[in-house]
Amino acid sequence: MTLTKEAKQEIVGKHGRSKDDTGSAHVQVALLTARVNELTEHLRAHPKDHYSRRGLLKLVGRRRRLLQYPGADSNLHSPHEVEE
Repeated sequence: MTLTKEAKQEIVGKHGRSKDDTGSAHVQVALLTARVNELTEHLRAHPKDHYSRRGLLKLVGRRRRLLQYPGADSNLHSPHEVEE
């Protein structure tokens, strides 16, 4: 259910300014989006898993707050832009 080390490195390489840029808002939003997508698929298969649903809601809230972060890049206006 969690992201593998290789998947995280791929996301950081795609969305980060450098390969070590893991703290920027853009990379964090991309990582959270990947985790949200995985949890969404898990909840489709297990609709009564309320603990995972709570975790999903917490992740979505954290991603929403990062998207509102004033120091974020100008291309982070929508969570749908980061999905790919």
